[in-house]
Amino acid sequence: MKPEVGFEFQFAAGKGDVKYVHHCKITAVIPEKKLAYSWRYEGHPGDSLVTFELFAEGDKTRLKLTHVGLETFLPERNPHLARGNFVKGWTYLTGSLKELVEKN
Repeated sequence: MKPEVGFEFQFAAGKGDVKYVHHCKITAVIPEKKLAYSWRYEGHPGDSLVTFELFAEGDKTRLKLTHVGLETFLPERNPHLARGNFVKGWTYLTGSLKELVEKN
């Protein structure tokens, strides 16, 4: 992934033998402040937008992560794409960021 507006990337992820191909396109970049990208799934309806924003707070940095448009994935038809699953996934990811950053 390159932090350049217009750059497109994809990856496959999921649980067990249920995998989803994610298609993403960078929509906004402000170095050391903001990164946003579109997010959709191959073969499924819906489009969403993920935004990471960084805010200096003294000697620490606060991360604000926003993922809008989840309802467009029609979770009533596919429970794997329900909002609660995204909350769990993003909570896990953001919870491991400190350790990941400190290792690198």
